[in-house]
This record gives sequence, C-alpha cells and structure tokens, in this order.
Amino acid sequence: MNIELRQLRYFVAVAEEMHFGRAALRLHMTQPPLSQTIQALEALLGTPLFIRTNRSVALAPAGLALLPEARRMLQQAEMLPDLVQRAASGKSGLLTLAFVSTADYSILPSLLREFRTAYPQVQIELKEATSDVQLEQLMQDQIDAGLLIPPLSDKARLILNYQAILSEPLVLAVPADHVLGDPDDAKNKISLNSLSDLPLIIFPRRISPGLHDTILSCFRNAGVTPHVGQEAIQMQTIVGLVSAGMGCALVPQSVSNLKRPGVTYRELKETTPSVETGLAWRKDNASPVLQAFLELVQLRKNLC
Repeated sequence: MNIELRQLRYFVAVAEEMHFGRAALRLHMTQPPLSQTIQALEALLGTPLFIRTNRSVALAPAGLALLPEARRMLQQAEMLPDLVQRAASGKSGLLTLAFVSTADYSILPSLLREFRTAYPQVQIELKEATSDVQLEQLMQDQIDAGLLIPPLSDKARLILNYQAILSEPLVLAVPADHVLGDPDDAKNKISLNSLSDLPLIIFPRRISPGLHDTILSCFRNAGVTPHVGQEAIQMQTIVGLVSAGMGCALVPQSVSNLKRPGVTYRELKETTPSVETGLAWRKDNASPVLQAFLELVQLRKNLC
C-alpha cells in the first residue's frame, strides 16, 4: 500500500472545506479529478472516508481517524527540505565527542557552551575516555572527535588530524597538612626536593604516555627520584587520593579548579614543562556537524 502525499493533501482539503467544489477551487483544480483521487484513496484504504449525500459531505469514522494523521504527515513533509538543508550545513545532527578528564576543568565547558549557542539543534554525545581509548575509538570510526593529550602514534597520524588547543603548566596537588609555609598563601611555591617523603600519584604510562613522561621529567630535572605510590586513570581519583593523604601529584593547572577538602594546589619553584591538550579527528570524516565544530575551534584559537 503506497499512499501519496498528493492524495493526503486532497483529502485534507475536502475534510476542511466539507465541499468538493470549494476544495477543488482551493487546490486550483477541477472537481472531477479531485473526486477521482479521493475515490482512489478510499479504494486503497478499503473503506469510505466521507459520507456523501446530494446536499452534504461529512467525514466517515475512518476519515475522522485519518485527518489528524494526514495533517501531521503533510507537516512533516513540509519540514523535510529545511531538515535536509540544516543537516547539510551542520546546523543539525549528532556530534560524538570524547574528552580526557583534564579537559573537563579547562576547555570543554566553554567549547560546549559556544557550540550549543551557535548550533542549538545539534545533539552532542559526550564520552569521557583516556587518550589511548580515544585514539582507538577514532581509528575505528566510533567517535567524531576527541579532546586528548598527545602524542599520536605514527599510525594514528596517517588516519587522524590533530590540532593543539591548550598548553598549560603543571602545578602541585599536595595534602594541605604537608604544605611548607603558609598553606593559605597562594604565592607560596614549593620545591620538589621538599616533598621527597611523599609518594607520587600518577597516570599509568600506557594510558597517557605524554603526560606521564612530562611529570617524571620534572622530578628528573630537579634531581629527585619519586616513589610512585599509586596509579589512577581519572583526574578526580588522583585528586581524591591526594585528599586522603596518599601522596602528591603533578596536574595540569586547570585541575586546580577541582576543589577538594584537604588538597592544596601550589606552583613549583622549578621550571615545569607545559602539558598540551588538543583535538583529534579522522581525516576522512566529512560530517557537516564535525566541520562546524572544527570551525568553531579554529575561530576560538584565532581569537586567543
């Protein structure tokens, strides 16, 4: 059974006018082809839609049931061109975005706000994942883009594009009762040498080799050999372990936005390398929604 939109449009016109002649004038056609079209629709459905007399036309029970559905289908059909155009321009659709936990305290919230403001009809699916998981998901085309910490492997760079977005220094997260000097003095910088008694809480290298190596290089440059007490893959867990007095951690500066009782964030006296966060996506992903997101990221970078 194939019902044409034309048949539904003719049916709605007759149902609203309750007169075949007036409906024909409204549709800019003569009455005979209109009557034939309605009769063909009734034959297709296997039941009368109108009760006809010599003087009047009324909706049959089947017509009463069909009318609201016919109106809905015609309205949806009218919206199709706009829907397709919005999808083609990236103004609607789905963006699947993964992010490392550190991005949640820095660039992710503002990026989402700006993108949602510019493209309110785009659905955003967020997935928190470590850099290694994101790279694997990108390689398998399971997500559109990922906010992650480099490096990318040579194999990944053949398939993925990458753009740096944020570079920030490392700061120390330390139990408040281990801070030297005034713990309320935010300018009180700490030396790694003074914390040799505290175990280090760190990301496993297999999860984030770039961040892991950057953290250890800070200790190496300070002439300190850290004792790794705990490994954790989530920044919230690392800061929670510091709060519990399990050790100290070097974290990207934006993580200091994560406030936990018993944790103090301090700058280091030693010069620390920066940690980079960037966006990766497949080179062959032609999604208009992704392109719209990339344009926003580039515009944001140009303005910074």
